[in-house]
Formats: sequence, structure tokens, C-alpha cells
Amino acid sequence: MKTISIIAACTGLFMLAACGTGASDGNDTAAGAGEVNLYTARHYDSDQALYDRFTAETGIRINLIEGRPDELIARIRSEGERSPADLFLAADAGALWRAQQAGLFQPVQSEALNAAIPANLREPGGHWTGFMRRARIVAYDSQRVQPEEVDSYEKLASPRFRGKVCVRSSDSVYNLSLLGALIEAWGEERAEQWARGIVANMARPPEGGDRDQIRAVAAGVCEVAITNSYYYIRMANGDDAGDREITQRVRLAFPSLDGQGAHVNISGGGVLARAPNRDNAVRLLEFFASADSQRHISANNNEFPASPGVAAPEPVAAHADFTAHPMSVAAFAARQPQAQSIMSRVGWR
Repeated sequence: MKTISIIAACTGLFMLAACGTGASDGNDTAAGAGEVNLYTARHYDSDQALYDRFTAETGIRINLIEGRPDELIARIRSEGERSPADLFLAADAGALWRAQQAGLFQPVQSEALNAAIPANLREPGGHWTGFMRRARIVAYDSQRVQPEEVDSYEKLASPRFRGKVCVRSSDSVYNLSLLGALIEAWGEERAEQWARGIVANMARPPEGGDRDQIRAVAAGVCEVAITNSYYYIRMANGDDAGDREITQRVRLAFPSLDGQGAHVNISGGGVLARAPNRDNAVRLLEFFASADSQRHISANNNEFPASPGVAAPEPVAAHADFTAHPMSVAAFAARQPQAQSIMSRVGWR
């Protein structure tokens, strides 16, 4: 996986241009013409094909800086009024909310985005929008667990699963967003009771990533694991024969929140407040939200398209027939600080 260190990445507007992907069309006559400066916390090699296609179709060169979301937010803040950043992408609504709280985004009114992306997957003021979905759901041992035992998030915290749950640590943004959704739906007190139940049900202290939790189910360490959907789909269809075998026994369930559907998070982005190439940034964000781009990302990164009119390609299509909770992503994103406080109180490491 290609990663540019936040420390080693080019700094300053002129150095940034030297880091661009794609070639100039030779027609730039002014600083910033024909380019867009993308700061992204999405670290997926398959995105490079999208960058190349965007440049080929528009002539706009993409100058790319990669890093962790909070590192990029801190970098943009430190660059201040001289920041060359045009567009910021992240793979979690909470990261986009934190960037908004830092005053980094400007509102964008785009007919293309409004038409492509449902309102609950966009920030109401137009500061950021999703373009892909990832469900936070459950992988379970099909020989030890019945599907009806994992058909709600509430059941995961019940005594039935005492000592039988595997889950990532409390600093996982995906867990923070899930708990944030429960706070939004249930209130803080009930959500804290759920978190206490999860801690009591942990088969081991949190360790590793989502795929490690799924593998732990197969190894008999636990019976259920909380995971993002695309990790399981990758394992089921990847090159590792061992992982493919695991998914023959470990199955995927889509728990429902209050009977309204599974919790979904987003990959998305927003245009920076001081974007020197604002129009190009809007154009690139609309490009990511286009049907072709959503299909490409779904096929290569196994996320679900955000647009209801875009059918997921295989192998994602095999898992795409689920009900997604209609909660606004902006609502649960804003609950992440409360979620972090709850996790600290209940001892979720």
C-alpha cells in the first residue's frame, strides 16, 4: 500500500505541486490553474486509478498529500491562511466533523452532489458529503451462534455473549461512530449501559484490526466480532486461501438499531475554507460521487455505493441487500466526544 508520510510529504505550495500525480496539460498560465491539492486520509491503492482518470478527463492535475486524518487536520490548521489544501477526504464521518469543528471547511451547494447522495449522508450545511458507505456489523461463528441472536446491536451486550465478543480498541474511529449512533438513538445513559455490557462480554482485551477479530472467531477465541463489512468481503474474496476458508464458517450479520437497519459510516470529503482551487475541488468531489467512481471504489475496496441508484458490483452485491439505518451521519459524528468519554468510564481499552 502506497503511503506518503505526513512528515516526509512535500510542504509548501510550490513543493506540493512537485508531488502531483499525473502530468500537466501544458496550458497552465497562472498559479493553481489546472490543478487541485488533495489531502486524503484514504490510503487505498485503487484510488490512484480514479486520480488518473480524473486528470485524463479534465486536464486537472491532482497534487496528493496522504496522512492520518487528525494529522492532516493539524497540518491544515498549522498552514493557516497559506494552506494550499483544496479538498480533504476521510474514511469516517467523525473525522470530517472534527475538521468542520476546526473551521476548515466551506459550504458547497452542488446540484450534482444533492442528486447523487442521500441527504442523511451529507452534512446539512453542505460542509462535507459522503460518497461511499461502510456498515459496522457482526461476524459470527455459524456453528455456535444463530442468526437471530445477532440481529440487533442490543443483543451483543446481553449475558448470552459473556466472554464471547471480540472487538477493536476504543480509539477505533469506527467504534466511536457506532457508539455515537447508539447515543443519538438511545441517549447517553442507555448507550453507556450497552458499552459496559460489551466490555463485560469481551473474550480478550481489544487488540488488532477488524480482520484480526474475524480470525479470532474462526480460532474459537470468541463467537462474535464487531467489524466493518468490507474487511469481511475482502477476506471472503481475497488471495489468501486461509481467509477464504474462515469465511465459510464465519458468517456476516447486519444487526438492526431499533428495528430501523444497520449502522453505516461513510467515506467522504469537504472543500477547504481557503481552497485556492475551489472550483476544481468541487469538481473532484463530484467526480468521487459519480456513479462510475462509486462502482470503481466498490469493486476495488468493497465499500457500498452511497447512491441508492448505483448497484454494487460483485462481490459486494452479495452482501448489499440490507437495510441501512436512516440516521444522519452528521448526527452520530457529533457524538464521538461523548462516545470517547463513555468508553473511558467503562474501561473499554
